[in-house]
This record gives sequence, structure tokens and C-alpha cells, in this order.
Amino acid sequence: MGPKDLQEQINHLANLSAVAGERHDTIEHILTGISRLSNEVADAADYVPAYDQRTYSQALKQLTDQLNEAQAQFRPKSRFQFKRRNPPSGGDAMADRKNDARYMLPAGGQDKSSSPSAVTAVANANGSKLSSEDHKDSLSNLPSVPAKNYNEEIAKDSTDSRVRKPSFSTARDITLSDHEKLHIILPLSASRATSAGALTNMKGCIVDMSVPTRVCAGGAPFASLALKNISGSLIVAGHVDGPVHITGLRDSKVLVVARQVRIHECENVDFYLYCASRPIIEDCKGLRFAPAPKFHSADKDESTNMWDQVDDFKWLKAEHSPNWSVLPEEQRITEDVWKDKVPGHPGAGLDDILSTVGIGAEA
Repeated sequence: MGPKDLQEQINHLANLSAVAGERHDTIEHILTGISRLSNEVADAADYVPAYDQRTYSQALKQLTDQLNEAQAQFRPKSRFQFKRRNPPSGGDAMADRKNDARYMLPAGGQDKSSSPSAVTAVANANGSKLSSEDHKDSLSNLPSVPAKNYNEEIAKDSTDSRVRKPSFSTARDITLSDHEKLHIILPLSASRATSAGALTNMKGCIVDMSVPTRVCAGGAPFASLALKNISGSLIVAGHVDGPVHITGLRDSKVLVVARQVRIHECENVDFYLYCASRPIIEDCKGLRFAPAPKFHSADKDESTNMWDQVDDFKWLKAEHSPNWSVLPEEQRITEDVWKDKVPGHPGAGLDDILSTVGIGAEA
């Protein structure tokens, strides 16, 4: 929601009912929107020009001031008044009229300054006056904060380290694509962008998205997640409240905690799952399944995990599908490795970690 949308909601407050809490809920929604925009402007400080930064900040301040003014109009006015026993003199009467709010209102008893068609003065940065219509136009013409290209930033990182920690603090969703031989770890700040996630065209990578999607760590689960065209990689996908669609993976290992998992056209992949429904596979072979490690699924009820109740939609015979099997316990990645090795540690490079979890150095 941009400044123009918030402006319209502020202008509409007077038409909302205060009895059922409708006005209060809208005010809370506006405050949340202003707070989110303020965070986005602050996070964009390293790549947005100073002039634009000031423009955004001024617009948000104007929105905040307008909301405060609108709220002030809704506060109940005191009915208590002193009554004079003696009629005031002519000079006192004029002074009283001057200070009496009732005589400040136009004919009809309503404050026309709050109506949409009225022209009210709004001070701009140079101290000049803008009409309310001009102010509304200035908000509607305000450019949106330019989206940051996190994939480009990851690819251009000039450090010698192969570890990347993109914040995704200004993004609405998480999209990682076209990376090779990188260890990508998402920090907690990425929890702002977990409305959806997508990983595509990854080769020889480690991607850990567990921290921003773990509720117990202060994160927020993905609403949905898609993994596509990934080879020779370790993917710690984290928590997903909705469906996970996995397509075209080869020679990789995936850990995910989700409500639903659908796997298509994958080969030689180990899955460590917590799945609240039966996992579905189609056009796959060489898949092995194991339960998600407790380190990543501690907040889930193990009795509801259906990790080993896989349905192969392309295998209609009564006997067990040859396209998947249960991963033997002695071949599973241990809890200690998930907890201590996979996140990275001093002296361990990308290939070292991949080798530890059973993925060859050559992707």
C-alpha cells in the first residue's frame, strides 16, 4: 500500500462508524502502513539518492500529521461551560465571540475545512503553501521506492567469501535464481518477505532459509514455496504454511517443514520432511525420504508427520512404487550436522559442507 492509498483511507475516516470499531481498525491499518513505508525508506538509504530520501520522508511526515489531525476531529468535545449571570459589555462580547469555536464555523454549523472539496494550506519543505488538492497530487505523483535487485547484489559481491547473507528487508517476497557455488544464508530480516518464495536455476549451492521462517526465532513461515531446476545443492527451505512445489531437482538434498509437498520430475534427491499431508510425487525416480530433524521441527507434533506416506501418482500398481524409498537411518544426515555444520563454521568451505552431507564436490 503506497502513500496515495493511505491518503485516501485518511480522507475516508470520517465516513466510517466508530461504534463497531471500524474506524479504529482502519486507523490501526493506516499506522501499520506508514510504519512499513518508513522501514522501507530507511532500508533503502544505501542506494536511494538523498533528495529522494528526503522526499519520501517528507511525504510520510505529512501523512502522519494528517492522520493526527483527522483523529483530533473524532475526539469528543467537553460540554462543560461557564455561564455568565450578567450580560457582558460590548468589548467583552466581541472578545468572547473571537475565542468561541462556535463562531469560527461557517454558516450551517459544520467545519468546511475538513470536507474533501475544501482547500486547506499544507506547508511544503520550502515554507510555501499548498492546497489540499495540490498536496494530494504530490502524494499520488510520489515515486515508489525502487525495488532492490538482491540477486544482482549476490552475484556482484566482491568479497572473497562464498557466503552471502542478503537481507531481503525491502522485498515483498524471496526470489533466488541463477546462482552457482554459493552459500546463501537468509537472516531474520528476510521474514518481512516470506509471503512467497522461489528458488530457480541453482547449481552446487547451499541455501538456508530456516531462520526467517521459524516462528520460535521471531520469523514468519512462507505462505508458499517453489523450487525448480536445482542440481548438486543442499536446500534448507525452512517452514511453509502452505504448499511446496518442487520441480526438476537432481542430485540434491532438501529439508522442508510444510503443510503440503508436491514433487515433479526429480531424480536422485533426498528429502527430509515434516509434512502434514501425504507427499505427492510424479515422474520421479531415485527419491529417498526421511523425517525432518528435530532441530528444525521442534514445534511440530511428530505423530502428524506423514513424511513416509508418499503417493506416486504415476504408479498405479498395488505393490510399492520403485521410484521412492525410506532413507536408511545410518545414511541420514545427523542432528549435529544440521545444527553445527550446515550453517557454516570457521575453516569449512562450501565444498566441505556439501561433502559432509553426501553431495559431491562436482555439482
